[in-house]
Amino acid sequence: MKKLYVPLILIVILFNSCSIKFNGASIPAEMKTVNIIFFENNAPLVVPNMSSKFTENLRNRIRNQTSLNMTTNEAHAIFSGTITNYDIRPTTMQDANTRGVTAGGTNRMSISVSVKYTNNLNQKMSFEENFERHLDFPTAGQSFQSQEQRLIDQVLDLLTEDIFNRAFANWN
Repeated sequence: MKKLYVPLILIVILFNSCSIKFNGASIPAEMKTVNIIFFENNAPLVVPNMSSKFTENLRNRIRNQTSLNMTTNEAHAIFSGTITNYDIRPTTMQDANTRGVTAGGTNRMSISVSVKYTNNLNQKMSFEENFERHLDFPTAGQSFQSQEQRLIDQVLDLLTEDIFNRAFANWN
């Protein structure tokens, strides 16, 4: 029985000395600071709080998934950009003659963001790209106004995930 404890103790010690990151981020050790400049909303259809929500979502994702310090001064990494589009369009129409299908169709909410990421430690990792995400939702049942903020939050979460992965996970 004593022989069983020795390998078990070695395995526990081995795994305690390992560090695994499940968020996929590969941030260089010398990168310590990040500046996320407020993203203005330049979309033709403006939702008043979308800029602040998006900017704060990106800040929170970086705060929660990295050890980078937020700063408003010069930083090792800088995010800037604008919300360029927000729209809602029908994606499917319901045929009144179709049997067994509930009335109503589907709409698609889309949000686009133009992002400039500057990596001051390695310019090759910098980028300037447009990101777009959408979410389909039914037209029947609830009013759009009752769903809009929840849908915006979901799309902004998808966008910040894409931007975070592009900057820090090298998932091009």
